[in-house]
Amino acid sequence: MPFRKFALAAAVAFSTASTAASAQTCDFTTDKPIKLLAAAFEAWKAVADTMSECAPNFQAELDQEFRTKQPTAFAASPSLYELGGVSNGTITPLLAEGTIRPLDDLVEKYGQNLTPNQLIRVDGKIMAIGMMVNMHHLQYRKDVFDDLGLEPPKTYDAMLAAAAKIKEAGVMEYPLGATMMTGWNQALDFVNLYSGMGGDLFDGSKATVANETGVKALEMMKEMTAYMDPEWTVSDSTYVQQQFQQGKIAMANFWQSRAGANDDEVESQVVGKIATAAAPLGTEDGRPATLIWWDGIVVAKNIPDEDAEAAFRLALEGLSSATVERAPTAAVWLLPGYEPGRLAEGAIQTLQAGGAPAYPSTAEMGLLHTAIGNTISEYLVGNKSAEAALADAERAYETAAREAGLLQ
Repeated sequence: MPFRKFALAAAVAFSTASTAASAQTCDFTTDKPIKLLAAAFEAWKAVADTMSECAPNFQAELDQEFRTKQPTAFAASPSLYELGGVSNGTITPLLAEGTIRPLDDLVEKYGQNLTPNQLIRVDGKIMAIGMMVNMHHLQYRKDVFDDLGLEPPKTYDAMLAAAAKIKEAGVMEYPLGATMMTGWNQALDFVNLYSGMGGDLFDGSKATVANETGVKALEMMKEMTAYMDPEWTVSDSTYVQQQFQQGKIAMANFWQSRAGANDDEVESQVVGKIATAAAPLGTEDGRPATLIWWDGIVVAKNIPDEDAEAAFRLALEGLSSATVERAPTAAVWLLPGYEPGRLAEGAIQTLQAGGAPAYPSTAEMGLLHTAIGNTISEYLVGNKSAEAALADAERAYETAAREAGLLQ
């Protein structure tokens, strides 16, 4: 199933979804010990909490380093986890190693309430069940923008201009946030911006980032740091989320899945003050500076069939309207009962704008993402030119791709 069709179909479905969401009643319960390894953000916590109500021996390990732990954990025999939380960016190593199982038989037997948009197929087989769509979109302090007469920026240049005005007004010293932690996060911000400027990551299996568009993307990232906390090299998703919650930043092109935390009265000082808009364009005639992601659940291959069946049925409990009722703003859900609220408006606008590609679920993309994350910081901290850093990225990718048999 081409992901672009998936994303657009989901956007249409949001406007017609039922608002009814029933309280949790478990259609399936089990005493089997079942473990889930997934990312640590609000949507996965909501899914895990719903699952725990139906299985007293269920355990969820929510960890932002899940992507580095899953390959080894699922390759064990038996697997260390029955279930995994994945995205189109993290499922690839599990597919490559053959450590997750096709779900066609289980879907046929138990998945009557799943929608076609949730069935993630690889080579014709259902390999994951989708639960949400995710992407970067603009999150901004509406009160600050209104006070200064600013409009939500539609491009990255406009975002820098707005940051300058907020700083000049003395409202915030560092008004801009971004996930520019050295490594994976920094590479993703580059990929988002490079794509938003119209760049293509590959020509076949050959990486194509060491070019004029790549240089412009890096230069824009460097310009952004002038309006960011000086500790931006450690700024991951949790860091930016806390900056918003503590009132330290006024805007960021940031994960939709983190928006709901801004209205958490327990930990946020900006409840009701954050609005969302479409991801800014990379250039005036560019695309939204984001790639489109899905998150979903996979079932381990190296476990007994009866355990896999129990785990799958428990996963379906987590992918129910009870989770939407528990955390209605935690995600752009693909689950029954979801109706988008104000914190999803930017994501919907981004999807409707079109042009943003899906993050490629390929071995090549995984290698390129790593290569970019290992090299571009040398430019951003002033040790190399943008051209040299990008050339290093392509060389590192080429070496890894040849070793993996992806390039001749």
